[in-house]
This record gives sequence, C-alpha cells and structure tokens, in this order.
Amino acid sequence: MTMDSGKKRIGFFARYLSAWVALCIVAGVLLGRFVPAVPAFLGRLEYARVSLPIAALIWLMIFPMMLKVDFRSIVDAGKRPKGLVVTLVVNWLVKPFTMYAIAWFFLKVAFARLIPGPLSTEYLAGAVLLGAAPCTAMVFVWSYLSDGDPAYTVVQVAINDIVILFAFTPIVALLLGGTEARVPLDTLLISVILFVALPLIAGYAVRSHLVKRRGKAWFENVFCKRFDGITELGLLLTLVLIFSFQGQTIIANPFSIALIAVPLVIQTFMIFLIGYGWAKAWKVPYEVAAPAGMIGASNFFELAVAVAVSVYGVSSGATLATVVGVLVEVPVMLTLVRIARATRRYFPSQGPGEPSGDSSAT
Repeated sequence: MTMDSGKKRIGFFARYLSAWVALCIVAGVLLGRFVPAVPAFLGRLEYARVSLPIAALIWLMIFPMMLKVDFRSIVDAGKRPKGLVVTLVVNWLVKPFTMYAIAWFFLKVAFARLIPGPLSTEYLAGAVLLGAAPCTAMVFVWSYLSDGDPAYTVVQVAINDIVILFAFTPIVALLLGGTEARVPLDTLLISVILFVALPLIAGYAVRSHLVKRRGKAWFENVFCKRFDGITELGLLLTLVLIFSFQGQTIIANPFSIALIAVPLVIQTFMIFLIGYGWAKAWKVPYEVAAPAGMIGASNFFELAVAVAVSVYGVSSGATLATVVGVLVEVPVMLTLVRIARATRRYFPSQGPGEPSGDSSAT
C-alpha cells in the first residue's frame, strides 16, 4: 500500500462515503420496515449467531486489504511492540471501565428522569458488553481507509482475539456484578476464522502466486488496483443488510436510541483520542498509530449482540443498546478516519518498504 496519502487517489465511493453511508442506513431501515420478508429470509442464514450474508460482505471488504499484507512484516511487528502495547492497554485496562463510567453517568444520573431504573440497568449492561469487546472485523476497513499498515493491523487484531477469550467474561462480570455472561466460543471462533484467518490465507496465496508469476510491481500497480472501491462497496452493502435486520427496532425506539447513543458516541471519541494521542506521544508511526486508535474505538458488535441476546433476551434493553452500538459506529468511525488522515503529518511515517512496527525512537 502506498503510504503517502497525498499520492493516493480517492475513488468515487471513498470521496462521498459519508453520504453513501447515510443513504444506505436509511435504505436498510426502510427495507426492514416495508419489505420485512427479505431480512427475515436472510436472517435465517446464520451459524453460531453469525450472519453468513454479512460475513460474506465483510470478507469482501477485508480481502483487498489482506492482499497487501507481507508476511515478513507480520513477523517484524512483534519486534516493535509499542503499537501493540497501546492497543492492549487501551482496549483492556481503559476502555471497559471508561465505558461503564460514562454510560452509568448518562443512563443512571443525567437521563434518570427519562429512563426507568430497571431499563437503564439493561441499557448499561449493553454498553458494557460493547466496551469489553474491541473490534475484530471492521477495524480492517477503518485501517484501510485511514492508510494504516495492513500487516500490523492483522497482528493487533489477532492478539485482541486471544485476549477476548480470557478477559471478556471476568471484566463483564466485574462491571455488572456477577452477571452470567459467557463468551459464546462458537461465535468468537467462527468470527476469527471468517474475518481474519480465511481472508488472510486467501490474500497470501493470491499474492504469492501472482508475485511469483508476474512480479511485485505488476501485482501492486495493476492487480491490486482492480479492487479499488470494493472495500467501500462491501461496507455500503453490509450497512443495508445490517439495518434491514434492525429496521423495526430502530423505528420503534427512536427516543431510547438517541439517549443510548450519547454515552456511546462520547466513549468512542474519547477512546480513540487516548490511543491515538498516546501513540503520538510515544512517536509511533502513523501507519500503526491510526489502527491502534481505531481498534479500541470500534466494537466487536457481533459478539456483544450475541451475548446480550443469550443473557438478557432478544427484546431486552441490553440487546437494544448493542444494536445502537452498530447504528452509531459507522458514522462515528468515518469521522475518526477523517481526523486521522487530517493529522497524519504530525506523526512519523514508517515509509514504503520499511518494516511494520514502531518508530525506532525510544
């Protein structure tokens, strides 16, 4: 991937992405409201609570980025750990607890007169489930859009997936007072296989084969260019599908959604600024710093929704809160992508051909 954003062409989809996102959200909600048979049919195509149509579209988004991953860079990432430290500390020692504090203040104090006590507790639970599940799949899209290092992003996501196995349940139980929340291992494992392992293996196989046959220059300058706009198109189609599933819920709860969204949006901006700002102070290259901030800001909403449904029920306030997390994530994350790209000049750059990882400054 060319690391000089000034030379990177902004395609038609990317240039007006925020507008397309808004239109696709509206289209998805309207589809769910007026043609419910379509999302009802597609919603049945799932395994381990993972929607297979959405999985296919997310795979379509991720694959072009995986083509750019050089496996030698993945090995080098472990030798330069600053970006990994930022990701792990922010995601697991900061994010769940700030999410609880911010959501508790707004849902239990600031909005106390607007939300009944028991319902506010369920909303708080949903917020905590989001806060304890850093992103697995969509962060590849945010990294791609912000010119992040694809190899380093793979390492960051892989390590977070491992930590989720051990940290998610105790953190949720601690914050929610011994709740019976459990990690649905089938959901987690299927997500990791579909959203990380398979596209990475496929990207590596295609890259190795074509570089050997046609050369690296042809692969990067001709073949990869054929995928321009595919990630953005996959994102837009995913949004239509996601919001067609949630259209009835969104239309039926507009006021509650607005109240829940307030702490979630504040939390997202704050976590990004903590991770991104720390990376800046630590002189981490932009290509690593941007994804480091994005992983904590974004959420593994498939996992959060699955746990909310299994523990609290499909019609619960906790499940609604996780759905609101999906609703606000894409517009907010696109804003963070813009912030990252606008501020990249303040960061050192690892430059083309340099190993993935942190600045050599210590």
